[in-house]
Amino acid sequence: MSNTSRSIQQLSKAASIFLISALALAGCAGSPPQSQSNTAASGDITSSAGGTLRVGRMSAVTALDPATQITANNAFAIDKVFESLVSFDADGSIIPWLASEYAISDDGLTYTFTLRDGVKFSDGSELTAEDVVFSLERHKDLGDESPLPLAGPIDSITAQNDTTVIITLSSAYTPLISELANFSNGIYPANFGGKTEEEFFQNPIATGPFVVDQWDPNGDISFVKNENYWQEGKPYIDSLVYKLVPDDTQLQQQLVAGQLDVIDHVPYANVSELESNPSVQVLTNKSWEIEQVFFNTQNEYFADEHVRRAVAHAIDREGIVNAVTFGTATVANSLIPPTIEYSANGEGYALGFDLDTAKAELAKSAYPNGFSATLSIKSGNAALAQEAQIVQQSLAELGITVEIESLEAATFSSKVYGDYNYDFMINSGQSDSADPDGLVSFQADPEGFSKSYWTFYTNDEVTKLLHEGRSTADGEDREKIYFDIQKIMAEQVPYIPLYYTSAVKATTDSVEGLTVLPNGSMLFQDVLLGQ
Repeated sequence: MSNTSRSIQQLSKAASIFLISALALAGCAGSPPQSQSNTAASGDITSSAGGTLRVGRMSAVTALDPATQITANNAFAIDKVFESLVSFDADGSIIPWLASEYAISDDGLTYTFTLRDGVKFSDGSELTAEDVVFSLERHKDLGDESPLPLAGPIDSITAQNDTTVIITLSSAYTPLISELANFSNGIYPANFGGKTEEEFFQNPIATGPFVVDQWDPNGDISFVKNENYWQEGKPYIDSLVYKLVPDDTQLQQQLVAGQLDVIDHVPYANVSELESNPSVQVLTNKSWEIEQVFFNTQNEYFADEHVRRAVAHAIDREGIVNAVTFGTATVANSLIPPTIEYSANGEGYALGFDLDTAKAELAKSAYPNGFSATLSIKSGNAALAQEAQIVQQSLAELGITVEIESLEAATFSSKVYGDYNYDFMINSGQSDSADPDGLVSFQADPEGFSKSYWTFYTNDEVTKLLHEGRSTADGEDREKIYFDIQKIMAEQVPYIPLYYTSAVKATTDSVEGLTVLPNGSMLFQDVLLGQ
């Protein structure tokens, strides 16, 4: 979906994993959580509250339906308006949210949620169990039409009374609680409050801290505070504006000039410079993100496993990390980041840099003399451009000619995610929860929405294992399943893991109380703006 200054490399696995086991929990309860933020709000909040927070972002918000979106440009606007039964904090721990408590039966088949008292929608109407049932049923019924489907074996979602929701499963499904924390399971009024679906999501009503004010799908979006928000007195700011600035250099310049209060992307090369600026704060947190090279396995060249293995051996991942990330990231050796349980990063499964082995692999392929291919990246990101150039130079050693195609974000999404019209690309894989199933399913399930992250990678053994991983209780057996998946995928290389990122944001020194989450989103309800 917080701002410790340690790098991912410094985080131990035990400290960074806070996954809740559905079969181990008897129940969980809590009061409204307090944010973990860059600067604790202090003093007279009433006199300090108010103002407009200006946030620079590289992509516009194009849609606000929680159940049908996945990209960060939309997800991190949706989660300011919609909230879910449970959520996660800056450490990745699952926490009660719209539900004040929940309980899981001993057999793992019945989940009972008690709604928090006094929660209202932004129009002042009361949140009821029927609203929750409607929202979750709609999401479930979308099936694989939803990029983040409510995919568990759900028999029923029912309202026991106005404040109690019961989800019944036909078989155990370990990731359920983690999935319910996703923005995709945001709650809205039953029957869309009497509006059509299209009308509703143009100006949605929900329980979150902010309400959409004005929205240009090709530009900026502005929000105002939800006067009926259930956390009393919050949000402290009056309004929030997402300003479109599709270039990371411009983002930094506008922040330093005071034209923006927050930027959601900080170029790795500029972290030290910003940290030395007394008017700027750089905020970092551990991340569920991994930078990767993705192959379209329908492409004639990259359908050949030997070609993919050759490319993987030809790329110096450590060299990329040193050249591009300036110490803000660590080399990736597995699909699952070490911030998520059952990461095999320490096993060293990823193919290492070895040019001789790369040439030998290419010699085994159907294209021993090389070929030409296009590498697609999103424009406006200096690190991506540099990574692409390193890949281009590396593959030239194999006789593979690479043309770099730099595309504006919307065009990239349309070409890659819509038309599958690419050879290979550099992009990031981002988990939306702390359960390993989220990332593995999105990148390895050929039956899912993304068709294995638009690579069309298919392996029957991996498919079998990922289904087993969903139904196996947390512990050694589940760990072995995910280790086996990561080993197979490292050898067949539908992706090349490059590095694990940190979530890095920057603000002016007047911003207090901002929380950075491990999915790359930010919480703004505790933000105060100094004078």
